[in-house]
Amino acid sequence: MLGKLLTVFRIPELRQKIVLTLILLAVYRMGFAIPLPFLDQQQFGQAMKRLSEQQGGLGQVIQVVALFSASNIGNSTIFGLGIMPYISASIIFQLLGSVYPPLERLQKEGEAGRKKINEYTRYATVVICLGQSYFWIRMLSGGLGAQEGGLIIREYDTMFYHIVGTITMTAGTILLMWIGEQIDEYGIGNGLSLLIMAGILAKMPGAGIDLLRPAFEQGVGLGTAAGIDKLLLLVVLFVSVIFAVVAITQAQRRIPIQSAKHVRGRRVFGGQRQHLPLRVNQAGVMPIIFASSLLMFPYFVFSWMNQLWTNMEWTIGADLVGTLYAAFGGGGRGFMYNMSYIGLIYFFCYFWTAITFNPRDMADNLKDYGSFIPGYRPGERTAAYLEQVMARITYVGAGFLAIIAVIPTIVATAMDIPFLIASFYGGTGLLIVVSVGLDLVQKIDSHLVMRNYSGLLETENK
Repeated sequence: MLGKLLTVFRIPELRQKIVLTLILLAVYRMGFAIPLPFLDQQQFGQAMKRLSEQQGGLGQVIQVVALFSASNIGNSTIFGLGIMPYISASIIFQLLGSVYPPLERLQKEGEAGRKKINEYTRYATVVICLGQSYFWIRMLSGGLGAQEGGLIIREYDTMFYHIVGTITMTAGTILLMWIGEQIDEYGIGNGLSLLIMAGILAKMPGAGIDLLRPAFEQGVGLGTAAGIDKLLLLVVLFVSVIFAVVAITQAQRRIPIQSAKHVRGRRVFGGQRQHLPLRVNQAGVMPIIFASSLLMFPYFVFSWMNQLWTNMEWTIGADLVGTLYAAFGGGGRGFMYNMSYIGLIYFFCYFWTAITFNPRDMADNLKDYGSFIPGYRPGERTAAYLEQVMARITYVGAGFLAIIAVIPTIVATAMDIPFLIASFYGGTGLLIVVSVGLDLVQKIDSHLVMRNYSGLLETENK
């Protein structure tokens, strides 16, 4: 393995791509050391410590936003919003592309249409950034619901500095979006996914220290805050999730393909039997990221409605509003939240697969190359069969993602540990890190194989 790693850096083009990617990721991490200058850091630190101790409500929302958006909004840095606005804009345009004819026509125009949609997505990102950053600055001005006052220094708690903070955080998100695009074009790997993975990896050591701190303070024993039973269970869960993620990421449904025979002169070509690999988890980690992003909105909506109903002392619909707020806002992650989470994961799995996998085009390509699936006529029958197979295996892949997504909630509730720790070491955070890591290794392998080297995951034949 060491020899293969050295081989990677001996290839000039691949070495340049890796070094550029590392430099851009370092710039991304440096931005988290630059906080907004007009905050009262002492009061802000106390407020964030108080929120981090909450198992539900705003504290958990901030943790989830930081986990899935490569952000550090809990420190209110220039990169505080992360790439969540860009993810939200991408979701909006992908959904509109299914129902809005002009966008649907752009999607069918190939590379030119894709560039135009990306341009619209960037404009929408700026608008979303301005709204989210101003909303966050106003929350800081109000003290995040605290009674002692705002978290912005009194002399700077004016509209001018609110606008300055809004523009600063917006510019930070646009810079992150640009960094992701540069990694896509000139680096190696998926830029946005690498940013999210880097953010998760940077938080993992701190989460591990928080998990082990009670063991050093109280000792290790059965049934304690850091009992040996909890630690062993988390280790087993950690290893199991890694094995499961690798297995489901690499899993394929291989469809047999027969190529037609061609006679040229006295020689016969073709007639070989091959297979068409279809990935079980075609959508990757994007459904979880999209579902988590959308579930941020019910929290803010029902929180606002609950506060409005309470202030106005309305009785009509108060029970319904209170139930919805408890499910999505103040009561943590209950049955209704988890069912909505699972439903959105299934929806985005099928939606993402429908965007990235076109059975009709694949059937036409097989027909053009003189290949066919035994038992199915080329054309419509082949396309229908491929669509049926993909629908079935996507159901399995979505079920796996749903199980991984709810594991942190179950572990955090059953073992009484912070949700952030459970996300890192037993569920979604681990899924993202392993999936993005595998994708990165596969892209490096493609460069190695193209130059007649064995891949990092391959065994050399001796």
